[in-house]
Amino acid sequence: MSMNYKRISAALVLCVSSGLAAVSTQAQEATLSDVLNFRQYSDNFASAGQPSIEQFSQIRDAGFERVIYIAFSNNQNAVPNADQVVKSLGMDYVHIPVDWNNPTARDFYTFADAMQRSPDQKTLLHCQVNARATAFSFLYRVIYEDVPVAAAKADMNSVWQPNETWRDLIFQLLAENNISPECEGCDWTPSNLGN
Repeated sequence: MSMNYKRISAALVLCVSSGLAAVSTQAQEATLSDVLNFRQYSDNFASAGQPSIEQFSQIRDAGFERVIYIAFSNNQNAVPNADQVVKSLGMDYVHIPVDWNNPTARDFYTFADAMQRSPDQKTLLHCQVNARATAFSFLYRVIYEDVPVAAAKADMNSVWQPNETWRDLIFQLLAENNISPECEGCDWTPSNLGN
């Protein structure tokens, strides 16, 4: 009887442990989905809008090792001292201030260079609403990760349709890398966002 009791106890411990792991994973995914416009592209790359201080902890707990911020630190929605908050959580922090009305190829290549230095480092790219970040994510994935234009554009369009300024930058960078923006179902009609 004692052998059966041990087997049953071991089975119960295994079931409870498995259940707790599944609940923990679901809770982790739920908390990341609470981050404004959070988009997970691969195991090591995601983008989002501005996380709160508390959400930076959740981002770390989800295994992210690096945060790249591509908006200005004086934005009204920016987290004050975000660099210190992120670093205190043990993650790397990169800040590349990108002017919403005047994004440049240099801005993108500065971001791409940071990604290329540690391509396997789990990274969250963010701005204020995930418009800049999804545009840079689109470009990075298409240029450096060989993701098809249509798939990367669908991910970007789940947040926004680029305005004329951002569409023109995207076209410039794709042309520099000998990639056509044309694809089945791709509509590049500029949105009015920010114009």
